[in-house]
Amino acid sequence: MIRSLKSRTFAWLVGVSLTLAAGAVFVMSGAQAQDKEPIKIGFSMALTGPLGPNGNQALLGMNIWAEEVNAKGGLLGRPVKLVYYDDQSNPSTVPGIYQKLLDVDKVDLVVAGYATNMIAPAMPVVMQKGKVFISLFGLAVNSEFHYPKYFSILPSGQTPKTTFTEGFFQAAAAQNPKPKTIALAAADAEFSKNACDGARENVKKFGFKIVYDKTYPPSTTDFTPIVRAIQASNPDLVVVCSYPLDSVGMVLAANEVGLKPKMFGGAMVGLQATVFKNKLGPALNGIVNYETWVPEPKLMFPQTKAFFEKYQARAPALKIDPLGYYLGGWGNAYIDILGQAVAATKSLDDNKIAEYIRTHTFTTVMGDIKFGKDGEWAKARWMQVQYHGIKQGAGLDTWKGMSYQTVISPPELATGKVIYPYEKAKMATQ
Repeated sequence: MIRSLKSRTFAWLVGVSLTLAAGAVFVMSGAQAQDKEPIKIGFSMALTGPLGPNGNQALLGMNIWAEEVNAKGGLLGRPVKLVYYDDQSNPSTVPGIYQKLLDVDKVDLVVAGYATNMIAPAMPVVMQKGKVFISLFGLAVNSEFHYPKYFSILPSGQTPKTTFTEGFFQAAAAQNPKPKTIALAAADAEFSKNACDGARENVKKFGFKIVYDKTYPPSTTDFTPIVRAIQASNPDLVVVCSYPLDSVGMVLAANEVGLKPKMFGGAMVGLQATVFKNKLGPALNGIVNYETWVPEPKLMFPQTKAFFEKYQARAPALKIDPLGYYLGGWGNAYIDILGQAVAATKSLDDNKIAEYIRTHTFTTVMGDIKFGKDGEWAKARWMQVQYHGIKQGAGLDTWKGMSYQTVISPPELATGKVIYPYEKAKMATQ
């Protein structure tokens, strides 16, 4: 896998042409910082394309961090400047972006863009340059590279592939009678294959039987034939590993066809974003899917509350996700960790920064974060939630709270139990 990934990446480096919109944030405050050369932090970000609704959340979170840091005098007495390019949700643009950032823009530091499929293509470039690389929602990206300067902002712990769907399987296995069969559907892409690999391990661990296990091209737009094929296999459980447009397509097709497994969901990216919640509405009812943060009091630390108040005050004017729950806070957290490490080491040396990140715990707007093997979280804080009681016309007042979703795992964060089976959950009003 690593060999094919590297060969694809370097092929992209040769063929890719950058016709991208670039942007930068550079807010200085304080006479001392204004006269000094800025510390430039470079990255790609999905600002357009299917990942754009989430990427724009992250960018606002990062901008808020940069503005607050510069208002306090910057880092090492120098202002911070964010240098970024839109990767258009297209992995083929990513290697060229990082080459440009490092060789032309001469950035001091880099962080990853958003999403597994965008992070993986950057790894060979970053590794060659020996840079610290903090990623944003990359699933098991470092599991084959084992790059010591890589750190993952994804609360999936030391076994990220299996953790992604583990809560789904735990809930299913606890039912009486226990369901027996499962269907797996995944896009033929880096993230989906990693998530589905983990789901297969969970199938073995919890003792289910696979009756359908197929991938589909990332370019797929009609999901009805896939759902009909799943339906024909008559599974008790359906796990889908998908990116935003796939997730929407699968949910709509499942509702149109009348798919009625005992449980449905798993690893569908996109359902967490307000734009897709608005699009799907009641079609979400009954689905059990992953979440990384919800507005549950146990997760609403004082700094978290303050951040989201600031984010939500600014988001409407930018016409981006008005809540920022999925990626806004994490975007702030991952670049804040880099900033904390620079300040603590009083250095821009990637080796010193990596060593500090590897050995310290960081307090962020999303809580405390400590890294373990391969840069994954030392301890998981991964959630599975179930949607229910969503009515036609539900909007921001609904999505802002917890009335439409129940955290079913992990136990320490659970707010209720799964409504089972799926058909019953679809009809539940509370």
